[in-house]
Amino acid sequence: MAPSASRGSGGEIFVEFIVQGNVAKATAIDAACGTEASVVGPASAPRAALVDAARRKLEYLLKKQNGGT
Repeated sequence: MAPSASRGSGGEIFVEFIVQGNVAKATAIDAACGTEASVVGPASAPRAALVDAARRKLEYLLKKQNGGT
């Protein structure tokens, strides 16, 4: 796991990559509360695209947990 860029709210996230065959899984983890969001894509996809998708999904989940605000 390696630290990734900060979210818009200023919190730190970690991104974990697992590659198995021709599939890659990127998991974004909120450092403050431990909430995780994962996305799966082709192993040939740019890592930046998977990181961005996982980060956006994590932000969506955090907003949803906080009542949509």
